[in-house]
Amino acid sequence: MDSANINTAEQNIAQVKTALKAFVENEKIAKMLGKDFVSEMNDWEALIEKKSEEPFTLVILGEFKRGKSTIINALLGKELAPINVTPETYTINEISFGHTQYVEAILENGMRVPLSLEDITREKLEQRMKLFPAKISYVQIKDNAPILKEIRIVDTPGLSDLESLDKQVMDYIVNADAIMYAASCLLPFSESEQLFLASHVQPQRFGMLYILVNMIDAMNSQKDADKILKRVRNISERIVPNAIVYGISGADELSRKLGRERPLDKGTREFYETQFFQFELSLQRDIIMQKDVIRSKRVLTMLSQMCDETAAKLRLISDMAELDKQKLADRAKEFEEQCEKLSKALEEKKPALHLSIIEMQQEAEAWMYEFFSKLRASILDCRGKDADGNDLYSSEDIEKHFYSFLMEKVGEAYRNCIESHRDRIAEIVEGTGRELASALGIDDLSKAAKAPSVEMIMTSLNKNVTRSVMGVQLFGTSETFPPATMSVFSLILKKKKQTDIIDIALENYDDIRNNIVKDIKTVYQDLETKAAARLDSLYQYQVEMGREALNQAQQLMMVYDNDEIRQTLVEAKQMLAEPQRILAESKL
Repeated sequence: MDSANINTAEQNIAQVKTALKAFVENEKIAKMLGKDFVSEMNDWEALIEKKSEEPFTLVILGEFKRGKSTIINALLGKELAPINVTPETYTINEISFGHTQYVEAILENGMRVPLSLEDITREKLEQRMKLFPAKISYVQIKDNAPILKEIRIVDTPGLSDLESLDKQVMDYIVNADAIMYAASCLLPFSESEQLFLASHVQPQRFGMLYILVNMIDAMNSQKDADKILKRVRNISERIVPNAIVYGISGADELSRKLGRERPLDKGTREFYETQFFQFELSLQRDIIMQKDVIRSKRVLTMLSQMCDETAAKLRLISDMAELDKQKLADRAKEFEEQCEKLSKALEEKKPALHLSIIEMQQEAEAWMYEFFSKLRASILDCRGKDADGNDLYSSEDIEKHFYSFLMEKVGEAYRNCIESHRDRIAEIVEGTGRELASALGIDDLSKAAKAPSVEMIMTSLNKNVTRSVMGVQLFGTSETFPPATMSVFSLILKKKKQTDIIDIALENYDDIRNNIVKDIKTVYQDLETKAAARLDSLYQYQVEMGREALNQAQQLMMVYDNDEIRQTLVEAKQMLAEPQRILAESKL
């Protein structure tokens, strides 16, 4: 995009912001919309203003021990982001341009404490934190690295606990302009990592998302590296189709740029050197050179959402204004009666939900029994011989690869088994939710199909179904297996040097199978509980939304007559029409 189009986009943004500000400041319109909605619009305005003024931000995410800080340092060509920290001392680090290097901790009470780079190492920061009058909100690092003239980089703590994801980190994700997600080739794309991408990153619809498979230098061969990257690409295409995947070694690249001794070359150095170079090239071409375009798109999208929410609210009030006081009272009474009926209907649907999930559980168990019957044959094939009577696999190969083979096969079957029901469960819960919305009259009152608030609820619903299927438990150390199964695998690993590992696997074969099936039952039971709770919360949301609309309409009629409401609505729609037109014509 050329500078003329960027300037046009900036002019459009300024015009829309001015028009919406005038809209909110109109006393009649503000009174009609209500204090809560006006407060939400003011929050939108403040967020958009912040997005327009703050530096272009590239946020790096990932679980602990994925080498996020090392990747940042490799990009900068110098050691700024602290490495080898513990979860207790990990801070959010904002790294931005400054002519001279400067570090300070911004505390939660607003106090700023000057630091040095040495202070934010694990040992020293732990000591310093004990003396601070408040917790650290984030650490601000200034440096003159050339890339920082263009973008701000935010280094975040490890995301190992999705349920307690820090709100501050979530705010950085929502407000990011682009995302780097660090994975490890040693534990590529665990269930919790997939869940995080599906529930927190994908809904933000970032224009650019990099998935960096770090530590690729640990692979013994190009074939191993290709296999890992293929798996990550296949998974990411399903969750975040726009992601670009690179296999890199942050540690090797940092050593190369600093002129230090590099890790042992296993014959793949040229590959991950090239991958890092391609990543940097894309960063320069697709983000840094396009940052004004990306920023404009994000702001225009936020303004469009703000206009859509406002238009939906006006439609709701307009529908209510068509009713006189008596009809409105009748509607409110009917609504409460309908809520009571639907509450009972919802309870009646839960046995059907129970039966559906029991059927899926039984189907999953049958699949796993079938898989294990085939797995036993595959294990025995490892002892197969060729036409000349020689072993197909040497004892060294079996010793080296069999354990990984067994874990990978069982883990893949376990994931595929459970994930195969994701869409069916989503259809059941979402279908029931839409039936509730329609039966409560919400489709008629607010044109729910077009209202962003309802779309957001349905998106949230899908995310929670994904959470139920993929994240009922975080499985073991690799998050690939249930705890009981992991204990059997640990037993095999412990004994594998004492005797033939295949014999040990066959001895524990029934335990592995039975534990998998047992844990599948637990997963589906938990899934049913969460799906039922999700239906309850969706019902409550819809009831509250309808109730709020009716109450607001009744309050309006106590202050205004219908003619005044209609006149104010006409004025509001006219004022909103201009920013809507500008946004509709704004194409980047």
